[in-house]
Amino acid sequence: MLSNATFNPDVLSCLANLSNDEVFTPPQLANQMLDLLPAEIWQDKNATFLDPACKTGVFLREAAKRLDAGLEQQIPDRQARLNHIFTKQLFGIPVTELTALMSRRSLYCSKYADGKYSVADGFADEQGNIRYERIEHSWQNGRCTYCGASEEGYARGEELETHAYQFIHTLKPEEIFNMKFDVIIGNPPYQLSDAGESTGSSPIYHTFVEQAMKLTPRYLTMIIPSRWFAGGKNLGEFRATMLNDKRVSTLVDFPIASDVFPGVKVIGGVCYFLWERDYIGDCQVTTHMNDFSDSAKRPLNQFDTFVRFNKAISILEKVNSKNYSSLSEQIFAQKPFGLRTFVRPSGKGTITLYANKVIGKISKSEITSGIDLIDKWKVLTSGGYGEGGEARGYPRMILGKPIVAPPPSACTETYLVVGAYDKETHARNLAAFLETRFLRFLVGLRKNTQHVTKDRFAFVPRLPMTERWTDAKLYSIFGLSKEEIIFIESIVREIDKKNAN
Repeated sequence: MLSNATFNPDVLSCLANLSNDEVFTPPQLANQMLDLLPAEIWQDKNATFLDPACKTGVFLREAAKRLDAGLEQQIPDRQARLNHIFTKQLFGIPVTELTALMSRRSLYCSKYADGKYSVADGFADEQGNIRYERIEHSWQNGRCTYCGASEEGYARGEELETHAYQFIHTLKPEEIFNMKFDVIIGNPPYQLSDAGESTGSSPIYHTFVEQAMKLTPRYLTMIIPSRWFAGGKNLGEFRATMLNDKRVSTLVDFPIASDVFPGVKVIGGVCYFLWERDYIGDCQVTTHMNDFSDSAKRPLNQFDTFVRFNKAISILEKVNSKNYSSLSEQIFAQKPFGLRTFVRPSGKGTITLYANKVIGKISKSEITSGIDLIDKWKVLTSGGYGEGGEARGYPRMILGKPIVAPPPSACTETYLVVGAYDKETHARNLAAFLETRFLRFLVGLRKNTQHVTKDRFAFVPRLPMTERWTDAKLYSIFGLSKEEIIFIESIVREIDKKNAN
């Protein structure tokens, strides 16, 4: 064992353990992704590799190690071999000027490719094949036409980074290096903040994937957030493309992102994939979570959303075989009473208002829609429940405890109205249904953020509320096996009966 005095940790592992806006890739994870490539590619002296979003240069560094070993017989002289690898095979586009220096330092052992300490002596300029060029956004109506960035947030002076990433700010990415690539690999930036708006941040990682596909490499592998599986702002088209692309041969999913990015939280988890230009077929889907791994080959487009757990497929098939309609069909539209989240009870009137963290009275004149619902027994659930990410790991609650709202009542858009009935018993039965692990498991398959919308209930069968539903009844009706029940209960924990919302 090495003593503390001689232990020399990999600096890129140290960087990856820092919680930062830039999610750095640990070397171990980079190598797992490189392992997806065919072994013979490391003996191919003509194979070319591109990282279009260099941060630390870890992907290129680890690829260089493999090529160095793989090409030893073809190019026996070590220096000639390294010169060939660095000048002819490995290319990177940094995301910032700082990451350009970091990536060169990782790959060439010098922040200047032509410097005296560089391990490559075949470059005529300091950038080598890690080329950074400051790019400006192209503004139109307050948005960048390439990446959608907000002009308010990203129109900056020369002293600040623009975050206008070169790879996606061009219609012709092939002209950056004027060449084709066999392998494109990387960990692209995940999002851009929407300055001055209440919508938070907009994803950007999918634009890197789409741009890379335009270059039609032999192999494309990237690690990105898993939010695209079932939701995500502006990701509908990307999700449909990925699910229906038979060239996606491998998908490896980590529902808890900190399992691979220590100290970093990415809501909904992360995944990496292998896209193969010359492959057509089903996808090998692997999930790593807590202490278990599960892998199966299956089509990605079995459903309109991607179901991340292989063990959930048989459960969904059993539920669908009963041909019930979807519970989502009875859930009322967002803002059913026309009341925004910030509305609070006025204290005047006879109608009970369920608002954000407060219950009080409101007059009927303050309600602008949903008048016919006021005198119904309603079942409400919070429109935002904070277990969509990796908080507390698994098992999760998925949904908050439902509220049975007696008439006359209304709610702000803080809540979804899951059902409205003339009879109290029907409302109570729906609330009991919402508390079952069975229902919350089906909702969880479509929910990998904190947002609860009606489409999250699309897998849930619309059962008659003339009886009270329990997990035991539901497991029996849908013929679930002991193994399937154990799996559901490993994903969803029992609801806390004591703590009502």
